[in-house]
Amino acid sequence: MTLRPLGPDELAQQCREMRKTIIKTIGNANMGHIGGDLSVIDILGTLYFNVLKVNPDEPTAPERDRFIMSKGHCAVALYTTMAHAGYFPVEELSTFVQPQSRLNGHPCNEKLPGVETSTGPLGHGLPVGVGAAIGAKLQKQDWEVFVVVGDGEIQEGSNWEAAMTAAHKKLDNLTLIIDRNRLQQGDRTHDVTSLEPLAERFSAFGWDALEVDGHDYAALIEALTAPRVADKPRCLVANTFKGKGVSFIQDRVEWHHKVPSPEQVEEALNELERGA
Repeated sequence: MTLRPLGPDELAQQCREMRKTIIKTIGNANMGHIGGDLSVIDILGTLYFNVLKVNPDEPTAPERDRFIMSKGHCAVALYTTMAHAGYFPVEELSTFVQPQSRLNGHPCNEKLPGVETSTGPLGHGLPVGVGAAIGAKLQKQDWEVFVVVGDGEIQEGSNWEAAMTAAHKKLDNLTLIIDRNRLQQGDRTHDVTSLEPLAERFSAFGWDALEVDGHDYAALIEALTAPRVADKPRCLVANTFKGKGVSFIQDRVEWHHKVPSPEQVEEALNELERGA
């Protein structure tokens, strides 16, 4: 099965449904990172339904694009997107973090086909992605590598070592997307370690870097499908809101991994339905 590209309006409806699935999954499991899941879901939806060359029926096809979800604590967003894209039944999301489930609290590539590499410890995804992109170049393959990181994760020095290597190796088959929601566990990113000017910093490292509204589907599609700049890796700083779509969660630091009560689950679902 190949995924049919969605227009911006169709993608908006798809991501609205996936937001509902995230709320239900975390509420059912009484565990998760709901704020980051809701901030990144528009990015993941755009990637899986409009950008990535993948086939859910053949998750290890050699010619597939490689996607790495470095912010592995937002596993529910990844699982939700994969389920809605056809990698496994949506009903299996009810097993999230249950004993013997394939859906661990952090993605595990040994359990779930379609997960490229196990993630969770922050700062690892981009270095792995750089290695994969180098491998594609060495093998003269035309598949591409896409990595999503959180903005708090950019504080990890391993990312900047990887950024230098990617530019030095002229990895124009590598795209980094930063979920720039400006919140991390416990505080705002600028109160922990200032990151601005973030796009300019990646430009200074030799990347083709730009900013985009991470909730604007047309802008995301355009940015992620635009022609590549030769010999430069691409960095997309996607400005988002933690908890996007649910008013009592949005842009609230305490919802990094707070779990909604049954009443709050219902309230969130009703709000998302009204937003439709």
